[in-house]
Amino acid sequence: MSALLFAQLVHDAGLPPGVFNLVNGSGPEVGGAMAAHPDIDMISITGSNRAGALVAQAAAPTVKRVTQELGGKSPNILLPDADFAKAVPPGVMAAFRNVGQSCSAPTRMIVPRNRLAEVEALAAETAKAIIVGDPQREETVLGPIANEAQFHRVQAMIDAGLSEGAKLVCGGPGRVQGHEQGFYTRPTVFSEVDSSMRIAREEIFGPVLCLIAYDTVDEAVAIANDTVYGLGAHVQGQDLEQARSVASRIRAGQVHLNYPAWNPMAPFGGYKRSGNGREYGVHGFEEYLETKAIVGFG
Repeated sequence: MSALLFAQLVHDAGLPPGVFNLVNGSGPEVGGAMAAHPDIDMISITGSNRAGALVAQAAAPTVKRVTQELGGKSPNILLPDADFAKAVPPGVMAAFRNVGQSCSAPTRMIVPRNRLAEVEALAAETAKAIIVGDPQREETVLGPIANEAQFHRVQAMIDAGLSEGAKLVCGGPGRVQGHEQGFYTRPTVFSEVDSSMRIAREEIFGPVLCLIAYDTVDEAVAIANDTVYGLGAHVQGQDLEQARSVASRIRAGQVHLNYPAWNPMAPFGGYKRSGNGREYGVHGFEEYLETKAIVGFG
């Protein structure tokens, strides 16, 4: 609906016909046709890894440029000198933003082992205070999961966390009390999570946060990088030189230090299976340009 409204707005604003076109339809049908069409020079996709791979395959015969912003499993490292009372609550809210349906959601909070109990308490307090309900109500913080298939996927991942031995701090399987109809998911926090667990490795795309303990900063960086994804990351700490040093060692396209405001000029995009190419800023603009060299004066 938002895309349709945008199309109407640009038409009403007087944008010449053909500058902006909106094609409605399913991803496999419309997206596949566009990716394979010889008259389309470039495709940019935001979606799942599976969708990104299919688009790249469809585009390959015409050798067109493809940029992809795909999945993520973003780490959020809390360094030992971080102010935990200030770092944990916004970290929980960032992980649960848009009901956790964000490719860059920092769903792995990596914390010092000797502060794990403190983080558990702060995370539980924050998660339990979140109001889940009708998105049309002003007090609602989180609405429902987007669709039935994704709701069941999130429930299956919560069950997997329990079966693999993670400690349930709050939330858990099932719908939110008072919302037995619809796809309302309980904000869930797991602790004592190991990087080998499915909830630590797979993109859940729901309100599920993993707390992973570390003993040294080097181990924290290793845990952060122990993923096939590399879209976003966060580092919290009062020693900015140390925070910047840690950020430089994380294999992710964008690293946030101490929850800064969003910067539309900062390039955004992934390492590894989180995609290729960049959005926003000059780098994002250049993805849509072709470079031409005209050499000589003869």
